[in-house]
Amino acid sequence: MPTRRGFLIASGAALALTQVQSLKAGSGPDAQAHFEVTHTDQEWRALLSPAQYEVLRREGTERAFSSPLDHEKRGGTYACGGCALPLFSSNAKFDSGTGWPSFWAPLKDAVGETRDASYGMARTALHCVRCGGHLGHVFDDGPPPTHLRYCINGVALKFIPAS
Repeated sequence: MPTRRGFLIASGAALALTQVQSLKAGSGPDAQAHFEVTHTDQEWRALLSPAQYEVLRREGTERAFSSPLDHEKRGGTYACGGCALPLFSSNAKFDSGTGWPSFWAPLKDAVGETRDASYGMARTALHCVRCGGHLGHVFDDGPPPTHLRYCINGVALKFIPAS
């Protein structure tokens, strides 16, 4: 015979699972948002590599320490891998030791933010303001002057060396 305690535990677990699933589903840019650059899913798949598609369009994460851009030291600009919008300057790049390219600030009006409550954590997800492509997350453990760490998937970026 079911007990009240068993019912409450099962109900709480079901509610928690529902909340996590609904928050994950709504964690990226609004599916109905209008971006300057849009493509059908089939077009995105044709335009992007499988790894770029997984990160930029499905909010995936590349494996830490796998991106050559993590070790890029030249001056230049880091642009969106989906639409080429300039996102970050090499002047704001730093070595965070996390295994992903990290910056202390994006370029003005280039990066949008959304709440991401997936995996039981409250985080701020980042996306390109022109195409909505997922870039990574921002954390408050960065260096001065902002004390922020924009932790970006290298596969979501294109590096454009300074001339």
